[in-house]
Amino acid sequence: MTALHAKETDVAHGYVFTSESVSEGHPDKVCDQISDAILDAHLAQDPYSRVACESLATKNRLILSGEINSKAHLEVEPIVRKVIRDIGYIHPDKHFDDSCEIQNYLHAQETALAENEGAGDQGLMFGYACKQSKSLMPLPIELSHILLKNLAKARKEGSIPCLLPDAKSQVSIRYRGRKPVALDTVVISTHHQEICEMEFANLKHCISEKVVLPTLRTMQKDIDFEIKNAEIKINPLGRWHEGGPAADTGLTGRKIIVDTYGGWAQHGGGAFSGKDPTKVDRSAAYMARHIAKSIVANGIATECLIQFSFVIGEDKPVSLMVDTYGSGIMSDIQIEKMIQHELFKNVLTVKGIIEYLDLRRPIYLPTASYGHFGQNASEQSWEQIKYFN
Repeated sequence: MTALHAKETDVAHGYVFTSESVSEGHPDKVCDQISDAILDAHLAQDPYSRVACESLATKNRLILSGEINSKAHLEVEPIVRKVIRDIGYIHPDKHFDDSCEIQNYLHAQETALAENEGAGDQGLMFGYACKQSKSLMPLPIELSHILLKNLAKARKEGSIPCLLPDAKSQVSIRYRGRKPVALDTVVISTHHQEICEMEFANLKHCISEKVVLPTLRTMQKDIDFEIKNAEIKINPLGRWHEGGPAADTGLTGRKIIVDTYGGWAQHGGGAFSGKDPTKVDRSAAYMARHIAKSIVANGIATECLIQFSFVIGEDKPVSLMVDTYGSGIMSDIQIEKMIQHELFKNVLTVKGIIEYLDLRRPIYLPTASYGHFGQNASEQSWEQIKYFN
């Protein structure tokens, strides 16, 4: 446990909520990035490409499957190998690197689905925003992502030796009501080169001093929550020599809670990566986040949950629900009507969402690690705020 200076706060009452994140080198995230890189490559040549790409990563092997309808002509293998290499899997002795075998089972999409302009499937999607952090994201998932981004930066810059790409974080925050008041526990587990116990002790110290503590201190400047009694656990099980896809098979779409709100807000169940924007699992979830974020940023509520639902083949949503958890300056029904008939009138359709958010661009690879929400507001249209008159 590390002591940090902070304002004394009574945290005797409340509850602890936990979220986790995984690094870009986690096997599931390797697959998400490969699927989105293939999507981006098709959209770059043909913005109207229909893509549903799934990846599986295992020992010395990467398998692709799914359906694509596109005018693009491209070689998939170089795209896959570049993603693997850029993540940092460049060590052949770890049994998964950019020279792995690639099996490609991608095929053409069914014509009826490829030509459909409505929703590609039925489903429900959620978007959420709150004032727990500057990005209007729940604090546990926000902090989990930032810790791993900073760990990856240290690995790539070489400031912490021996690190390998696979890693996980977990952050537990104590709440009073809906407000975060204190950091309870931080966990980071990271894959690393084979090292002795002395080197392992030094590695843990470096992660604490160069990643965890600076991240917490920076975060505390923006958010009023206590961190001085937080417990910091780094590789609590001990040394981690065997990791990555060689030790744990990865699949596209298996980290949907990491991708969204860390469990703090509901999830409709649909994954994002590898899907073009006609798949409402992705585009409607992005739109729901944009609306929720705009509602909070405009002071209409301090937190907001939006739910859409769609029917396959239909352009308009079956339902739109608003829940502000009692934090709105007006009723949820009034906010719902304002969204539908004033603020976002004529854009709440599959086509309208795609055009409004400009989603036919090759913008998806950066979303495939460290969450689809709360980052890159200058580049991601759904993270931008619509200010109301």
